[in-house]
Amino acid sequence: MQCNTAAICPCDTSCPIGEAISMIGSKWKLRLICTMYQDGTHRYNTLKKKTKGITSAMLSSTLKEMEEDGLVVRKQYDEMPVRVEYSLTDKGRALWPIIHRLSHWARGEEFDGD
Repeated sequence: MQCNTAAICPCDTSCPIGEAISMIGSKWKLRLICTMYQDGTHRYNTLKKKTKGITSAMLSSTLKEMEEDGLVVRKQYDEMPVRVEYSLTDKGRALWPIIHRLSHWARGEEFDGD
């Protein structure tokens, strides 16, 4: 992603905005971030139930991408049956105010900082 107005845009060959969008740019990632921010740590099946319409394959790949990007932490407990939980990292939680403001902007609302 390159900008033609390099003098006023921070974009260069490696655009930080493009990198950010690739980390959160799918509807599933945003939904998962919102769910985990509001409701905390979740097991896989709970995330699947709360994320209406997502397939198991898509949930698995999305969580893996989010883990690789440092947005989600996966914790596996060595129990029988194996228990796995997902939660947002500090980096993932830091996205909430940005997402919240963006939702107000999209609705054409003033943002009061809540």
